[in-house]
Amino acid sequence: KKPFVTVNCGRPTINTAGSELFGHMQGAFTGSTKGSAGLFELAHTGTLFMDEVSETPLDVQVKLLRVLETSTFRRMGGNQDISVDVRMVFASNKNLQECVNRGEFREDLFHRINLLPINLPPLRERPDDIIPLAWYFIKTACERSQENWEITEEAMASLCAYTWPGNIRELRNTIR
Repeated sequence: KKPFVTVNCGRPTINTAGSELFGHMQGAFTGSTKGSAGLFELAHTGTLFMDEVSETPLDVQVKLLRVLETSTFRRMGGNQDISVDVRMVFASNKNLQECVNRGEFREDLFHRINLLPINLPPLRERPDDIIPLAWYFIKTACERSQENWEITEEAMASLCAYTWPGNIRELRNTIR
């Protein structure tokens, strides 16, 4: 019953990432005619899920590290600290340690967020998951369209034989 806010860190540009995460004050940049709360404020007392965290610009990583350490931040153009109580969950399709080694991700931030890593291998390395996932996606599609879709054993065998380079998203889209 608490907020669950998601952000794809690969989507915002370097110029908009800070505003999206931390909010901004009126007049903080050209075209900001009113202030806006950021995703941290929207997630207060709940969870902020940061997908593709490896894509976060380095200058935003510094601000993210501060929020993780102090639970405070400032809106862009603001001069007051805002305190938040936010649980954070991070995901990446890249190996963050390798990103650190290449200088693409801050090492201190990596150690701060790498508290309870869950490594989920790609679908091609867990073929036993293909059939249950396919049935789940079929069930979901049936509920949305209010139709009763089924899949043949031959089609299911073809799904299991495929390597799924696009991972679960590709399987989901194939079922759709």
